[in-house]
Formats: sequence, structure tokens, C-alpha cells
Amino acid sequence: MWVWGIFIAVIILFLALDLGVFNKKAHVIKTKEASIWTAVWVSVALSFSGVVYWLFSQGLVENPTNLTAQSAVLKYITGYLIELSLSIDNVFVIAVIFSSFNIPDKYQHRVLFWGILGAIIFRALMILFGVTLINKFDWIIYVFGVFLLYTAYKMLTSSDTDFDPKKSKVYKWLRKLFPVTHKIEGDKFFIRRMGIRAATPLFLALLIIELTDILFALDSIPAILAITADPFIVFTSNILAILGLRSMYFLISRMLKKFRYINYSLVIILSFVGVKMLISHHVEIPEWLSLSVIFIALAGGVLASIYIPVTDKEETIV
Repeated sequence: MWVWGIFIAVIILFLALDLGVFNKKAHVIKTKEASIWTAVWVSVALSFSGVVYWLFSQGLVENPTNLTAQSAVLKYITGYLIELSLSIDNVFVIAVIFSSFNIPDKYQHRVLFWGILGAIIFRALMILFGVTLINKFDWIIYVFGVFLLYTAYKMLTSSDTDFDPKKSKVYKWLRKLFPVTHKIEGDKFFIRRMGIRAATPLFLALLIIELTDILFALDSIPAILAITADPFIVFTSNILAILGLRSMYFLISRMLKKFRYINYSLVIILSFVGVKMLISHHVEIPEWLSLSVIFIALAGGVLASIYIPVTDKEETIV
């Protein structure tokens, strides 16, 4: 249990340094800064695989699924890459939310900080719930598999350009809960207007990001559970991927239109993981194959976006 405590304490320290030291003053995060921080978070996450190997080899963490140290590392890296790849779709939605509420660039980091802090808490609860279900009911893995295949189908047939936060039921419901102002005063989530405490667009954007992240977690948590039901690996891989989401957002949000085929990569990944869940009791798919599918799918989406010319129809849409 002490391992969990140390990991959570380190995450809290990282978050405190992020907001209290490195980003104490609101500023526009440019591509160079985002690139550096993305590299830092990815390096931290991949380096943690060494910690996973040491913990499992020394028996310092509970091992309910009887994993070897090598297998634990492969499952951790695979889970991390799945979460990281699925975060790309999350980045698009966050960009649409910020644009819809006209959130200035220099305040976006603050919104994302509190949004990701909330995401960590919600995902921890969902992971605990998901692991408990899989360990108690073997058949639940088939439910997760079908759900992931359905999600892949919806992602393939729907268009994200139709998403408008201000037309959503959530936005209309939030406006009924408390007074809302369209005025932004610095990085404040609430301001006083004619003696009434009103929520700013920053707070509305934060709540909608939190709620949409819960929806995304419904995809990503089952996807990682398809790799392993070990709670420590699922939790650490998921949380470390989330921590890098902010810097990744500022790095790739400006390039999303260029990577127009990346959604097909996500469809392939979700479909593969869904099928893996459905056949898990009959066929064991090696981790190197899972890693290969994820890497080839992402690389294929990026290369297709770069080398396939943009059609007149796509130019019109953009």
C-alpha cells in the first residue's frame, strides 16, 4: 500500500510545482515550451517502466494477476500508449470547447490544470470500479469489448465538427444551476456582478471538459483493462498519460487539421482492443503484437495525413 501512497504523493508534488512554480503566472504556452514539456512527461512516463520492473521483480507491489516483471513492463507501456493515443481525440474536443467559449490562450493552462486534477480523481474511481467488475465477473470483459467496438463504429461514422458545447444539454443545464456571465476577468472562475456571484466562461469550460473527460474515460478505461486487470499498472499508466495531456494539447491542437486521418488510427486501435477482449478467454494475444498494432496504426494515420493530398471537398470543409 505504501507504493500507492508514494506514487500519489509524487503526482501531487508534480501538480503543485506545475501550477505554483512553472506556471504561476498566466501566459501563452508556445509550441517550443509545449514540446519541451511533452518530452519531459513522456520521458517520465517511459522511465517509470523501470520502476514497474523493479517493483514487480522485488515483489514490492500486490500482483493479483501473477505477472512477471517483464510482462508487467510490457503491459504498462502498452496501456500508456493506448491512453496517450486516445487522448488525441480528447484534444480535439478541448480545442472546440475553448474556441466556443472564447477562452484566451494564456488562461487555457489554468483551466486544463484543474480539469486534469478532476480527471485523475474520476478515473481513479472508474479504474477501481472496472477492475473490481472484471475480477468478480469474467463475462463483463465481453461487455467492454462490444462497447469498444461500438465506440469505434460511432467514431468512424460520426463527425466531430458537429460538436457545439453551447448547444449541448449540459451547457443549458449548467446555466440553470447558477448565474453565468460572458465576461472574463483574468483567470477567475467566478466574479461578482451586481452583487451576484456569477460563473465565468472559464468555469463553464472547466465543467464541460470534466464531463466530456468522463465520457472519454468510458472508452479508455475498458481499453486498458483489455491489456491487464492489474490495478497498479492500469492506474499508473492512465494517470501518467493524463498528466502529459496539457502539454500535448498545446503542442498538437494547432496541428489537428493537418492530421486529418488520425481518427482512423483511433478506430483501428479501439477495434483491435475490442476484439482482443472478446477473444481473451480463448486466444492470448502477445503484448508485442498489441504494441505493434498501436504503433503501426498511429504511424499510418500520421503518414497518410502527410502524404495523401487534400481533396477539394476537404479544403471546402476546412
